Amino acid sequence: MIPSLIRRVRLGVAADASSTGAQPDSVHSPDESTHAVVLVDLARHAGALGLELAELSGTIEDLAATSALQSSNCRTLAGDIDGIHRANRAIAEATESSRHAVGEARDAVTAVAEGVVGAMLSLKEVSQAAAEITQIALQTRLVAFNASVEAKRAGEAGRGFAVVADAVKDLAAKVEQSSKLIMSTVMQLDRRIDDLSREIRADQGTDSAFHAALARVEASTQRIASAAHENVDTCASVLGAVNVLSGQVDSTAQGLAGARTRAVGMLGASESMIELTASSGAPSVDTPYIERGIEMARDISALLEQAIAQGRITLADLFDERYQPVTGSDPVQYTTRFTALTDQLLPELQEAVVASLPKVVFCAAVDRNGYLPTHNLAFSRPQGKDPVWNAAHCRNRRIFDDRAGLAAARSTRPFLLQTYRRDMGGGQFAIMKDLSAPIVVQGRHWGGLRIAYRT
Repeated sequence: MIPSLIRRVRLGVAADASSTGAQPDSVHSPDESTHAVVLVDLARHAGALGLELAELSGTIEDLAATSALQSSNCRTLAGDIDGIHRANRAIAEATESSRHAVGEARDAVTAVAEGVVGAMLSLKEVSQAAAEITQIALQTRLVAFNASVEAKRAGEAGRGFAVVADAVKDLAAKVEQSSKLIMSTVMQLDRRIDDLSREIRADQGTDSAFHAALARVEASTQRIASAAHENVDTCASVLGAVNVLSGQVDSTAQGLAGARTRAVGMLGASESMIELTASSGAPSVDTPYIERGIEMARDISALLEQAIAQGRITLADLFDERYQPVTGSDPVQYTTRFTALTDQLLPELQEAVVASLPKVVFCAAVDRNGYLPTHNLAFSRPQGKDPVWNAAHCRNRRIFDDRAGLAAARSTRPFLLQTYRRDMGGGQFAIMKDLSAPIVVQGRHWGGLRIAYRT
C-alpha cells in the first residue's frame, strides 16, 4: 500500500515538473525528505481514520448492545402477551361454561318449580286427610260423650264402660287437637310453597326478583364472554405483530454484529498502517510514545528479572494466574502472588511516564491475561460504596479483558498501537490511543506495558 502511494506521489510530482519545464531527472530521483513527508502524511491520515473507525466501532457496539437488549425485551414481551392470550382463552372458555351453567340452572329451576307444584298437591292431600281426621275425632268425641252419659245412667253396672268412654273421649280430643295443628302447619307451608312456586314460575317479563337476578347473571356472563373473545382476538393480533418486530430486531442485531466485526477489521488495518509508517523511521505524533513505551517495557523486564535474581520472588510466583477476588469489592478486584512486588517496583516508573509525556491518561503494566496489578496513583483509590465511582477511580487490581486490553497484554510485536473507546465509568467514554510493548522475563512473555493517551 505504501509503495503504491509513493508511486502516485511521484507521478504527481512528474506532472508538476513537466508543466513548469523542470528536468525529468528530478522526477525520477525524489529525495528522502519527500518519502518522509509522504510517510508522515500517511501516518496522519491513518491516525485520523483510526479515530473515526474507533468512534464508529464504539457506536456500532452500543447499537448492537441496545438492539440485543431490545431483542430480548421483544421475546419477553411476546412471552407475556402469549401468557395473556392463553389466560383470555381460559376466561372465554370458563365464561362459556358459565353461560351453559346458567341455562342449566334455569332448566333446573323449572324442574324445581314442577316439583314444588307436586309438593303443593301432596300438601293439599295431607290437609284434606287432616280435615277428615278432625271430623272423625269430633264424631268420636260425640259418641264417647253419649256413651259416658249412658254409662252413668246404668249406675254401678256401667262404671267400667264409663271409664272406657272417658278415655275414648280424651283420645278423640287429642286427635282433634293434633289434626288441627297439622292443618295449621300445612296451611302455612302451603302458603310459603305457593309464594315460592309463583316466584319460580313467573314469566321473564314480570317483576320476579329471582328471574331478574338470573337475567342479570346471564347478561353479565354474556358481556364477560364478549370481552374475553375480543381480548383473545386483540392479543392474537398483537402477538403476531410483536413476533414480526422481534424477528426484525433480531435481524438488525445480527446485521450490527456483522458491521461491528467489519469495523473492527478496518480499525485493525488502520492501526497496521500506523505501525508500518512508525517502523519506517518517519517521525509522527506517536513516535515519542512508541519510543518511551519500548524503553519502559525493557526497564520493567530488567527490574523483574533482578527481583528473581535477588530472591524477592520466584519465577512461578511472578507468572501466578490464580487471581484471588478481594472480598466486598465492586467492581471486583483481585490479588496474586506478584501484586505486592509490582506495588513496590512499578509506581515510580509509571508516574514518571505520566509526568513526562503530554496527553497521557495512564501508564501501567498488565500481565498476559489483562490483569492490572498496580495502576497509577490517580486510579488506585480505595473503593467506596458507589460502584460507578469505583469503576472510574479504583481501576487497580482489575482484569481488563476487552479487545484492546487483551491485544495489548498478549502482543509480542516490538510495539502495538491501538485506537479504542475507553470506558470511563458511569456511561462515559473517551477515544484513546493505546501504545503497548511486550514485557519479557527470562525469555517468557509476562505481559505488556500500556501507555494510553488522548488523541
